[in-house]
Amino acid sequence: MTDNTENTQVEPEVLAEETPTTEQVADQTEEISNEEKLQIEVAEMKDKYIRMYSEFENFRRRTAKEKTELILNASEGVIKDLLPVLDDFERALQSLETTEDITAIKEGISLIYNKFNKTLTQKGLKPMESKDTDFDPEIHESITQFPAGDDKKGKVIDEVEKGYFLNEKVIRYAKVVVGS
Repeated sequence: MTDNTENTQVEPEVLAEETPTTEQVADQTEEISNEEKLQIEVAEMKDKYIRMYSEFENFRRRTAKEKTELILNASEGVIKDLLPVLDDFERALQSLETTEDITAIKEGISLIYNKFNKTLTQKGLKPMESKDTDFDPEIHESITQFPAGDDKKGKVIDEVEKGYFLNEKVIRYAKVVVGS
């Protein structure tokens, strides 16, 4: 019996060392549950990040595609509006072959010019008025200088090539002769 009592006495001590106390068990479950919670939170954040990154990439690709299409088709509206002018020129060329009346040809070309000019004006094109104005290097390109009187000094004497604005931006500088 003594051997049994010794075994029974030894066993509770061994069990006490191996078995955690209720406080230790509670701490471990809290740590595990906190750890699990953090892992779940990290997984959710990672999923959100991946989704947002994918959405951003899709947005970037879509806007790049739209920008490319916009650049390629930017002149489509202008060209559509100029097609009737092209048709008028073709009709004028056909009538040049058969007609002998020069006044009718002049009148037809004048009408086509006015139609062409009106179309470009509607698109925002505006010619520069340069002759007899002060030379402005922001809108004029001086080809040459010509000796003139004191009243013409620094002024545009002649306009060799007309300049144009497109929506208030210079798209072609006027080539001018300036008085010196």
